[in-house]
Amino acid sequence: MSKVDIRSCDRKQLQDYMESLGEKAFRAKQLYGWLHQKMAKDYKEMGNIPKSLKEKLVNTGELTTLKIKTMQESKIDGTRKYLFELPDGHLIESVWMKYKHGNSVCISSQVGCKMNCSFCASAIGGWVRNLTAGEMLEQIYRISRDTQKRVSNVVVMGTGEPLDNYDNLVKFIHMLSDKNGLNISQRSITVSTCGIVPMINKLAQEKLQITLALSLHAADQKRRCELMPIANTYEIHEVVDACRNYFEQTGRRVSFEYSLIQGKNDSKEDAQLLARLLKGMNCHVNLIPINPVRERSYVQPDMSHVQEFKNNLEKYMINVTIRRELGRDIDGACGQLRKGYLDSVKETPHI
Repeated sequence: MSKVDIRSCDRKQLQDYMESLGEKAFRAKQLYGWLHQKMAKDYKEMGNIPKSLKEKLVNTGELTTLKIKTMQESKIDGTRKYLFELPDGHLIESVWMKYKHGNSVCISSQVGCKMNCSFCASAIGGWVRNLTAGEMLEQIYRISRDTQKRVSNVVVMGTGEPLDNYDNLVKFIHMLSDKNGLNISQRSITVSTCGIVPMINKLAQEKLQITLALSLHAADQKRRCELMPIANTYEIHEVVDACRNYFEQTGRRVSFEYSLIQGKNDSKEDAQLLARLLKGMNCHVNLIPINPVRERSYVQPDMSHVQEFKNNLEKYMINVTIRRELGRDIDGACGQLRKGYLDSVKETPHI
């Protein structure tokens, strides 16, 4: 008989679990508070949970806890990049960032990635598995305890395609915004996708108040196919139309992520095409000077060129910002820290 994944249980599931153990219903609320408000990593921390129940939990349940394998901290701005070890030994990355408006955590949703975008290190080595809701939450909990700072914003933009792990993602959002947990507003949660159209439309039906961010990165179909294999399945206008539908269903403005690559998608003509593609849409464009990846040959444009691209978009009344670059002196690009660690392990001679 498989053990219950306690960290991934929502309040109803935890209540059912307590009843199956012959415990009173109020124990579920106590346990949920320890898991998701106090972010307990061990049953020993749970002061008001009786020893007899703890023994039952040990025998029938599995308490997901991540281990910090390594952590890099930027000397420039204090950004921290964490490499976590999952209970099964696989590795994932998360990032903690300090902003004036609060602290933000960027989490992973999968071990590896299937999407194989040409500018990203996440898919190098392939996809391994989805993360559970508990493993996604644990990234935030472990970082919160390590920094001793409250997290006010969460971005699901690390390794993996969140909409390829749909059920766990939606459960994670509900648990993260639960008033009995960390109670982080859904408006402070952003989910990034490379553009799986059916799942964007399904997400719109959930009527969540999260921000949807589409990784666009090109203004025409041909170049988007060159950068992102997913574009061969979902044509660019189809993806943008799904984003329009998301706004219509939720009232939440969509953000378009656009990584600027020198000589690839950063010309004046590209800006015009992008403005035309998004014309009349209530949206926001987030320009991202590409973060160079060792295994790729892409080059970051200089900041004057990035500013010129921004100015060209604004001429067409497009709401646009340039993403503040954090953690320049650490492995900043998605997947770099994990891949670097795995490569170093392979290269270390076994004596």
